[in-house]
Amino acid sequence: GDPTGDGLHAYECIHDWLTPPQGLSWGDTHGLAQATDGRIFVAHTVNAQSTRAEAVVAFTPEGEFHDAWGAEFRGGAHGLDVRAEPDGEFLYHCDTARRLVVKTDLDGREVWQQGYPAESGKYESPDRYCPTNVAFHPDGDLYVGDGYGSSFIHRLTREGRYVRTIAGPGSGPGQVSCPHGLWLDDRGPTPRLAVADRGNRRIQHLSIDPASEGRHLGFVADAMRMPCHFKIREGLLLVPDLESVITILDREDRLVVHLGDGHPSGLRGRPREDFIPGKFIHPHTAIWLESGDILVAEWV
Repeated sequence: GDPTGDGLHAYECIHDWLTPPQGLSWGDTHGLAQATDGRIFVAHTVNAQSTRAEAVVAFTPEGEFHDAWGAEFRGGAHGLDVRAEPDGEFLYHCDTARRLVVKTDLDGREVWQQGYPAESGKYESPDRYCPTNVAFHPDGDLYVGDGYGSSFIHRLTREGRYVRTIAGPGSGPGQVSCPHGLWLDDRGPTPRLAVADRGNRRIQHLSIDPASEGRHLGFVADAMRMPCHFKIREGLLLVPDLESVITILDREDRLVVHLGDGHPSGLRGRPREDFIPGKFIHPHTAIWLESGDILVAEWV
């Protein structure tokens, strides 16, 4: 591996730790999740040359291929998050090709799917909506970021029904541009919604309190370029950033470390021999594994 970071946050960067089975080759690797049984799930668009079509690939905690499913997500597999619920553990998929949020079990059986929220009154047509990631409200509802559509954030029930819209497009406080990723930030005394407000090159915190849902609470702009999504572990916020870096912030959202930084841009689509070991190109999502390791999926 190649070293990155320093001190308490020194890592060894191992490229291609996960590899798909024969006949299936990665498209854009977009989403990552790890279930409580240790299974690691990758959502990818599937390379055009693949003879297999499964867009969700599962691996063991050691990185060995487990199984694959989800051909219906081919071309659109994007956001992927896992949640343990009273009746089991489930994956939430954002499909940018079919413009759907889809809930499945860990073996790919669909529970529900939800298309554009017509009742919101925000859309002239369904194609103006394109969900990119979800976040989970403590009461079981979920938030959906319309990152590639019209830059709204919607709240849905746990059954996928539209509740309300809590944020819309713009650059001011409480407004978002490409709300690409969302996560419940429970590191402080009051849980907040962290938004990867990618088009505005910042993180924005919004209230989830019933009396002030969607109200602007603050920005984090320092050390941000194009933040994509989040995960939290032991008070640290993990921020994959599309502009070539993984960033970790502390409880006060101060920079702890940049990982894998310094890669020249313009390498998407270039041959692998042009990539620089230990440097990132376009981190699209990242998660902390049970082991404390960080797993990164890049948009390449």
